Amino acid sequence: MKMAFFTSGRQRNPPEQMGDSQESRFLVLEYLSKKGYNRTEAMLRMEAANQDVDGRPIQTRVEESGGLKYGKAFDLFRNWIEENLEIYKPDLRRLMWPVFVYSFLDLVSDFYPREAKTFFNNFRESFDNEHEGDLRALQGIALPEHVTTNELAKIYHSQRYRVTLSQTAFYNLIQFLESREKEGGAVIVSVIQTRLNVVTVERTGDDQFSLARLLERARHVEDFPAEDEGIPGHNPGSANIDRNAGATVLTKLKLGQVTLDQDGRQDVLGDLEDEDKANPPAPGQPSLVEAFEQRIKREESEEVPGRTELPPRPPPLARDVAMEVQKVKENRDRFQIPGRTGGVGPGISVTMFTFHNTNDSITCLDFSKDYLLIAAGTDMHYIRVWSIDGSPLPGPPQTNGQETRPSASHRLIGHSGPVYAVSFAPATTSSKQQNITKCKYLLSSSADRTVRLWSLESWACLVVYRGHDGPVWDVTWGPFGHYFLTGSYDRTARLWSTDRVDYLRLFVGHDRDVDHVCFHPNSAYVFTGSSDKMVRMWLVTNGYPVRMFTGHAGNITALACSPDGKILASADDSGTIILWDLAPGKLLKRMRGHGKGGIWSLTWSVESTVIVSGGADGTVHVWDVQLANDASGQGKVVGEGGAGQKIDGAAQVSNVSGAGGKKKAKEVVVTSDQISAFPTKKSPVYKVMFTQQNLVLAGGAYLP
Repeated sequence: MKMAFFTSGRQRNPPEQMGDSQESRFLVLEYLSKKGYNRTEAMLRMEAANQDVDGRPIQTRVEESGGLKYGKAFDLFRNWIEENLEIYKPDLRRLMWPVFVYSFLDLVSDFYPREAKTFFNNFRESFDNEHEGDLRALQGIALPEHVTTNELAKIYHSQRYRVTLSQTAFYNLIQFLESREKEGGAVIVSVIQTRLNVVTVERTGDDQFSLARLLERARHVEDFPAEDEGIPGHNPGSANIDRNAGATVLTKLKLGQVTLDQDGRQDVLGDLEDEDKANPPAPGQPSLVEAFEQRIKREESEEVPGRTELPPRPPPLARDVAMEVQKVKENRDRFQIPGRTGGVGPGISVTMFTFHNTNDSITCLDFSKDYLLIAAGTDMHYIRVWSIDGSPLPGPPQTNGQETRPSASHRLIGHSGPVYAVSFAPATTSSKQQNITKCKYLLSSSADRTVRLWSLESWACLVVYRGHDGPVWDVTWGPFGHYFLTGSYDRTARLWSTDRVDYLRLFVGHDRDVDHVCFHPNSAYVFTGSSDKMVRMWLVTNGYPVRMFTGHAGNITALACSPDGKILASADDSGTIILWDLAPGKLLKRMRGHGKGGIWSLTWSVESTVIVSGGADGTVHVWDVQLANDASGQGKVVGEGGAGQKIDGAAQVSNVSGAGGKKKAKEVVVTSDQISAFPTKKSPVYKVMFTQQNLVLAGGAYLP
């Protein structure tokens, strides 16, 4: 039986001119009208108003577009930031990376693999410079299972990302997102609320969010994260990552130098008095006793750790007293480096030792502290030691009592993998009458997961230390010998003593490999640098973290603590050096001038006023610590070194390229605190070292 519908007083389109879905809707509405179901008819008409010609609902909000919503929302978000006022762009741009990462991970977790891949490829270009390593780690994520197994994804997915913004910029952002709620603003707001820890601060006259600072930063394109930005959510410098801890109180540090005990002082004073009698000081020059007493007064005025806050030291020997006497002599007679005076930097020269015909086999270098030896680790599993002045080295004693013919160098064989680090034991130069302060031991670490202690008298391995579960990337002696520190692929650093085969302390906290380690000058603290772009400071006696520094845009490639114990310098593979004020746990400044590839070595002058660095770009740079650079840490653009031309930081250099017909050199940003730079021809610089008399040694391998 057919059912006919009639209308009265209303214009209707003939059913034959409509689609199937429209025809059905038309018939239902006519039926409801005939039966008097007016309320039901009105509701159906309202619902039908948001449908297309095929009956599909018309999407009026971005959230209703499934996996495409993140792409539309992020594009809206990015375009608004780039069109914003220049003074707010540097801060607002810091939000783009975490929003990008969490949007991508949410797409994958919600089973949108195709949309996630498209989103990642469309927007990754904006972050290639700063987050190249993280992008490489994230690009393989395509399934929800990957989010729970990928190490980087687990870090992001399980914690909030901390970003600090000025209140004005943040309120400006929220107002925009609320006004564009349907176009994607609600999506961005949801990401910020659930995934980010946004800390808003008021603008003051003397902090990084002051109007003057914002205007200064707006004139530069910053490509490095803020000091307190990142996953842990900690306060700057604090190692407390508990987000419920409130205003974290930093652990108070004792950074003063450790003084000698009373018996040790008397022994040193006696030897210094004898030295003053034998070699009276020059006119106007203080005696050795006066220099020593002045240093003791300065050290006693600082807060120093007690004996219980230091690792136990063996009883002092005659060698320790002789080394202390020699240090006093070298400190008094050193070349003074006060820092820049009148805008002119100190005239520092560098002695460069270059290795030829290495076939790129050298992996690390170190100079002995008595300046007599240089050791090189190789990827061919052995270490070679030379005398710096070219004199022959005595050979190992033979069992039959005969002496071995001296050789220009010695090979130390024992590792079963590439050698990644070598470190000479503490030593000082020796007088002709006394040769007990020369270097006697060498440490080496390798891909074979071991650390070896070598004798430089018998040229043999004395001890093999095992404990790491992966290649050992770095090893270094403590300032007083006896203890040494290692960093490894297993994400841990370990403290060892030479008289035990097992490690004494385990430092755990980094999310990736511990690539570099160093001691504080008073030996109460140690520092670790990692591929997770963080630097941590640990208390030796109990292994607790006391500081954590974030702000690097690349993997940590070098660490060095100042001789006065107050500042830490860290470098990364993007060519940036950051100085950290240890007591408040604050970033002092960034220094830029190296090309990319990594800064492989840092060293401080005796006065802690100058830093020298060397790296993969084949240059040695001299930096002024006390001179403040421009507020953004950006500097000026110059050409990349490496052509044998000295670059003076005070000169107005615009390009250091080759001849007119050659390809233009790659541009490098140089900050104003660079004193000078010494390019090599084609020799990456593996090691730089200040001597106790403020002379600079550097070593590298020529790579044609």
